[in-house]
Amino acid sequence: MGKRRRVAERRNTRPVVVGGVIAAVVGVAGIGAYALLGGGAAAEDGSTSAGEKKSVRTGPLSAAEVTGAAQRFLTAWQQGRVARAADATDHAAAAKSLLTGYTKQARIKDVTLTPGTRQGDRLPFTVKGTVSYKGVDKPLSYGSSLKVVRQDSDGAPVVAWEPSVVHPDLHEGDRLVTGESGTPPITALDRDGGELTAKEYPSLGLVLDGLREKYGKTAGGKAGVELQVVRGKASQAEKLSDKTILELSEGTPGEVKTTLSPTMQSAAETQVASRARASVVVLRPSTGEILAVANSSRGFNTALQGSLAPGSTMKVITSSLLIEKGLASAEEQHPCPKYFSYGGWKFQNDDKFEIKGGTFKASFARSCNTAFISQAPELADDDLTKQAQQVFGLSRNNWAVGVPTFDGSVPVQSDASMAASLIGQGGVRMNPLNMASVSATIKAGVFRQPYLVDPSVDDRTLATASRKLSASALSQLRDLMSYTAAYGTAAEAMAGVTGDVGAKTGSAEVDGQKKPNGWFTAYRGDLAAAGVVQAAGHGGETAGPIVAGLLKQGG
Repeated sequence: MGKRRRVAERRNTRPVVVGGVIAAVVGVAGIGAYALLGGGAAAEDGSTSAGEKKSVRTGPLSAAEVTGAAQRFLTAWQQGRVARAADATDHAAAAKSLLTGYTKQARIKDVTLTPGTRQGDRLPFTVKGTVSYKGVDKPLSYGSSLKVVRQDSDGAPVVAWEPSVVHPDLHEGDRLVTGESGTPPITALDRDGGELTAKEYPSLGLVLDGLREKYGKTAGGKAGVELQVVRGKASQAEKLSDKTILELSEGTPGEVKTTLSPTMQSAAETQVASRARASVVVLRPSTGEILAVANSSRGFNTALQGSLAPGSTMKVITSSLLIEKGLASAEEQHPCPKYFSYGGWKFQNDDKFEIKGGTFKASFARSCNTAFISQAPELADDDLTKQAQQVFGLSRNNWAVGVPTFDGSVPVQSDASMAASLIGQGGVRMNPLNMASVSATIKAGVFRQPYLVDPSVDDRTLATASRKLSASALSQLRDLMSYTAAYGTAAEAMAGVTGDVGAKTGSAEVDGQKKPNGWFTAYRGDLAAAGVVQAAGHGGETAGPIVAGLLKQGG
């Protein structure tokens, strides 16, 4: 750490207790001695005598180096020595800015930092302090962690700077601010008039933040005083909403009624809780109303804002395209070879299976990749993009749901990437909201934009599709999905789901993952749902039971 000074200050300093360990700066022959977290020896700083060549330390960090670097940072932060704390990181300017704001903008004082147990090069710690604003004080407590790395210039151990060190909800460019909230609080209501809270429905925390951001100023409430995460440009681009960390004084909430069903939302919460990284959305095809939104991971709303390759669930859209262009028909023979090469890529089916002399219905039900890839030579580069936009209302970035959403992306591609997009890989990106809408469009026969707040509340215009599927294509799609639910890859998950049903499974390979993301989209009566379980395996086995369980719940 080139900027750190080891010269003793000519004044008395008192020990600072950090997590029960005393860190003292003591004047001894011009050298400051640091007591390390849980250790005895001080970490060296790599300084050299005049005339010596400076060496750069390399190799894995020792326990003493990790705890020593963490101690220097945490002690300086707790003492309010912002410049010294910033110099203990690998990005002093950014650290100094955020740590300065911690006191001046967030108005947090009397900070106590308590380290946990070191885990390799990471150290968790808890933060306790007091938020003070215009005579109102309120205690604050939360957990965070830091990582120690070697500094490029000399190999000295320093804290790897990232905003989440200061608070886990902070991203690049975000700030912590305490003051009168610019946005009054809201009370979100379900479709029956009951209150929706994150305590009762944990998945709705980010949804409630989004509702407040959009409707707080118009719902009739009055702002209170809060400590908030105020999003920067990068977070705003990702459609992340400002987040309340601590409420110092209550505002008066306005009311916002949603389309969520308390019964369905509760069931969705239960379903996703059974698997890590699971997300699901339930819609009403006849109206577009969103009945449930749930994620087992709370940090990001994958259900509404995720951007993931949808795998073979995309074959619903691709099938509609092939049928309308006369390149496939449900009951006619259709090729499903083990392999098919296009654009320099060699594509294959799961376990390299093939269907000899089979129909397109058989290929759809068994999710034969090559049955779709083999039609790539007959398609224009923009055919799939137009089909997704014109029939299914996707990839236009114009949905007005009531909270931030990602509306799917089906970019124009060429060669192998275009072929891969036909089976939901390549550049195609979706989330459970998008894929639930695809099933809802097949069930209803027309695209109805999903929404969480009735458009009459704020006179917003819902997105529409420019055309419907042809009657023949729609009939065949329903037949394909019904057959898949009964006899294809979705049959096991859909067992016991009775009535007018249809389904499609999907698995999407992701670089760096041993297992694919599992997808499932389906409808039953006037319900449509889709889900994804990331890095878990095939959709019929992972997301399928979640979606099927919710369709059963619907009656």
